[in-house]
This record gives sequence, C-alpha cells and structure tokens, in this order.
Amino acid sequence: MNIEQIYTGCLAQGAYYIESKGEVAIIDPLREVAPYIKRAARDKAKIKYIFETHFHADFVSGHITLAKETGATIIYGPNADPSFEALIATDGQEFTLGDLTIKVLHTPGHTMESTTYLLKDASGKDKAIFSGDTLFLGDVGRPDLAQKAAHLTQEELAGMLYDSLRNKIMPLADDVIVYPAHGAGSACGKNMMKETVDTLGNQKKMNYALRPNMTKEEFIEEVTEGLLPPPKYFPLNVKMNKEGYEDIQEVLKRGTKALMPDEFESLANESEAIVLDVRSEQEFVKGHIPRSIFIGLKGDFAPWVGALIADVAQPLLLVTPSGMEKETITRLSRVGFDQTIGYLKGGFETWKKAGKEIDSLSSIPADKLKKELSNKETAIFDVRKESEFLAEHLEQAIKTPLSTINEHLSSFPDDKTFYLYCAGGYRSVIAASILKSRGIHNLVDVGGGFGAIKLSGIETTNYVCPSTL
Repeated sequence: MNIEQIYTGCLAQGAYYIESKGEVAIIDPLREVAPYIKRAARDKAKIKYIFETHFHADFVSGHITLAKETGATIIYGPNADPSFEALIATDGQEFTLGDLTIKVLHTPGHTMESTTYLLKDASGKDKAIFSGDTLFLGDVGRPDLAQKAAHLTQEELAGMLYDSLRNKIMPLADDVIVYPAHGAGSACGKNMMKETVDTLGNQKKMNYALRPNMTKEEFIEEVTEGLLPPPKYFPLNVKMNKEGYEDIQEVLKRGTKALMPDEFESLANESEAIVLDVRSEQEFVKGHIPRSIFIGLKGDFAPWVGALIADVAQPLLLVTPSGMEKETITRLSRVGFDQTIGYLKGGFETWKKAGKEIDSLSSIPADKLKKELSNKETAIFDVRKESEFLAEHLEQAIKTPLSTINEHLSSFPDDKTFYLYCAGGYRSVIAASILKSRGIHNLVDVGGGFGAIKLSGIETTNYVCPSTL
C-alpha cells in the first residue's frame, strides 16, 4: 500500500495518490494531470479510479482530462449531477483497489454531494479518511458556498455538517489518519492548522468543531460566525468542475504566444485584456507597464488572481520572469483563468528597450514613515485581512482589506498623498497596482510592510491574540 499526498502550497490543496498491487486511485487531482500519469508509470501501475470529494470551488480539478487520458472511472458521492460520464456512488458503497477497499461515506454539509472516502487495508481495518472539505485539520468546511444551489440556508447546511461529522466520522477509531483537501491559507475554511496530515484522535482533541459535548446549535453558531464573503470566482470554478472545461494543452498553446512590444501593446488595446505582471514586487515598484496589475508568482498567486480579477473569461496578457511563462499559465488554469492570449517576449526589459511608456511606484522604507506619521492628518491604509488589522495596526491606519479593495475606492483621498501597507509588501503592491490602474496615483507604498514598521519602532496598537477575537 502506498499513499502519497501531493500538496500544492500556493493553493493550500492536497491531492492524493493511492497504489496497491498495480492499481491506482487519485483523489481530487489538480488540472495538470501529467504528474499522476508519470507517477503511475513509474510504479508500473494503472490508474483505475478518480475520486472527487465534491465539486470544488477554489480550483479546477483534473478529473475530466485524467479520465480521458487513462480510461479511469470518475466517482462522486450521492447527490452529484455532473454533465459528463461519472459513477455516482451510493452511501456505503465500496470499491476494490488492489488489496485495499475504499468506502463511500456521504457527508453533506459543505456541499450536498460532499463525500469522505474511508480507506481499509487488506484485513479490513480502517486506515485513513480522505475528508475533502468536510473535515480540515483544526476546522471544518464552510457551509455557505452551496446554499444557493441547494436552496438551503447556511445554518441548515451547517446542521447537516454537524450530523455528518457525528454520525460518519467521529465514530471512527482514533488512529485513523485524516487526509484533508486543504490546509492553512485556503478560503474554504476559517482557521486551519498548518499541518496537512493528522490522526482523527488528535483532531477530536484539537478541533473546536469536534467537541464531544457540543450541541448542534453551538456548532451552527460557531461554524457560521465570522465567515467572510467567498471569492467571486468560486461559483465559476464549480461550474467548470461540474460541466467540463477546455483541455489544458489547448490553454497552454494559446497562452504561450510570444509577443514583441508593438504587438503586445496593440493586442492590449484591441482586446481589452488585463496586463498581468507576475514578477516580484520589488521589480514592479521600480518599473512596469502603465495600468498593469501586479500579482506576483511568489505569493498566493492563483487565489489572489481569482479573488481580484474574478471573471475567469477575462483575457490576460502576461509580463513574467524569463522562462516562467508556462508555469504562470498553468497556475492560472488551476483556478479557471484559461484566457491568456500571449506574453511579452523578453519581459519588461524588452518593453523598456523598445522605448515604450513606463510607470513606477513610489515607495518609502518604514523608518521614513515615522516622520510622515508625525502629521496626524497623514492618511495611511492597511490592506491586510480584518483579523490581522484587529490584532494590531497603526493607530492612524484605515482598514481596507485587499480582498475588497474595489469596494473602498471612494475611501482614498484624491487631494493629497496617502500610504499603503500590508504584512510584508506583497499585498500592498497588488493594491497599489489596482488603484493606479483606476487612475489613482497619489499613493506611496511602505516597503516591507507591517513587519518593517514594527522593527522601525513606530508605535502600534496593543497586540490582541487573534484566537481571542
């Protein structure tokens, strides 16, 4: 028996490869399927099943392409109604994989079709659960994503989730291993642990939602409390996972069209494409194409693209580091952004050498901010998450989270310079690029963000542990 977790940090997503006696099951595969096929070939094994825990909202699964290329059967739990050929399992149904057995545990609540897969060894002993978004480490799946499609309230879905956990998962033995679909950083839960594998016994001790004396009413209240609005691209990803999508090879073929500066500029003007700059924030600050949007590859790239650009049909033109064109297009496709129509050949240096118009971003180090803050009229905006802001911030700062930056455009003054900061500099440069693309240029980024501000000795509010908020 071989179980391998294939974890993608930028999505905080775990896919799983299970092999026994030459037969393989893949659980919740990513869009690009070649790694799974190569892995099975290395084991001289055949991919037999593709198990989907639910219709994912935060990424596009590779289930359809993988089934097409391998002949494997796509399996969903009860209530799933995909537009493509798949086996819709019944609750309790079992599938043989080599000398292993995979049992379907229907666990609705996150979505109506949400299913946990229980792995049994050759002797029939329960070994592991692949819990999808039903059970995370330290948390459970949010119950508000499927309420419209299911014609239920989030409270009704939370009640179903309570029953699923108590009736299907918590009765399992403490030594059963929990393999969730996501870890810390995913928008599918509120406060997940940084670990990606744990025992069910430890989760019964550590996870607030598995308290043995917890009433359903308490569960509903705690699980629904503090839920932020889901990113706007989530329902579009659900639609793609449910109805199908274009082969990633076609997406790559279209997106990897190399464009010289004149052609790049013309296409940007004619197509209404967004110019997406994925270099580092330091490079973007020094110089960039006017009105381009910065979302750097080295941060939480794909989730921020999904949250801020939102429309997966939006055409994109790329400015990338050398050699990172294919990687960028692949990572965009993971969250359904398939309409990349080309990239700037030679990157930003080619643009400069061609004598094209360039822009830059004003930035100051944190130690120079102290002088500016001596003027109590100085406007400074904190673009971190609300929980980060509530924990600690500059006294003069105005809370404007990056995830909702477009809703705060009227908050920024047009008659004086203002300042932006985040935790380390990544998100504030994203925010600045969006504001500049909207014609707001009277801004200054604080280099190094709140971390540098703290080191500089600038006074902040008293720290409040996020767990007490």
